[in-house]
Amino acid sequence: MTTEVYLVRHGETMFNQLNKVQGWCDSPLTVKGINDLKRTANALSQVHFDNMYSSDLKRAIDTVHLMKNYNQVSTIGKIRKLPEFREVFFGSFEGDDIDQTWQAVANAAGLAPTNNVVKIINQVGIYKFREATKKADPRHLAENKEELDQRMERAIAVLHQLTLDERRVLLVSHGDFIKTLGIKYWNESDGIHDIPFPDNGSISRGIIHSDGSFEIVDYNMNAAEIVI
Repeated sequence: MTTEVYLVRHGETMFNQLNKVQGWCDSPLTVKGINDLKRTANALSQVHFDNMYSSDLKRAIDTVHLMKNYNQVSTIGKIRKLPEFREVFFGSFEGDDIDQTWQAVANAAGLAPTNNVVKIINQVGIYKFREATKKADPRHLAENKEELDQRMERAIAVLHQLTLDERRVLLVSHGDFIKTLGIKYWNESDGIHDIPFPDNGSISRGIIHSDGSFEIVDYNMNAAEIVI
């Protein structure tokens, strides 16, 4: 049996507004974030889910509970929190100014000074960008490509086992982690180059096949694009 997975990015947070690096560190949802999520929740209110899951970070947990409360056709019990679907870890840069962080990463990648993360990725590629982030981190704790690949594969394996008897589930995760899943599993990605960063409250739709393989078939949809 295949399982349809609605991957929702959490709503906007205080750190998003303040332009701070937010990986495993956390901050509360903003009023705008909550209002944006209500539009997503309304769009999904008539979609039946056999279960709902989330990352174990609070911004994701708050988001999944809002989705649960707005849904009118699903009976959801206790929500399982999955640390495998946490955001990408940025090590010592957690909570720092984003622009200063990208400047440090550009320097580690051997590029001219810039705080434009898209420019950095376009010049060196997403995988070298991950390596440069780890190199720039004074403690070298930030996740690199190999560590992220291993965690993504573990995340899909865990979700596959949890959803063996479930046809459709909702899972709240994070922007950079969903994007990295998209690079690896989206059928419109070449698996190498960068893709657009998913919006807060956006929906990406994936399929877990009976053999445990995974693919993303829709990426970064907003509430208006959801067709029941």
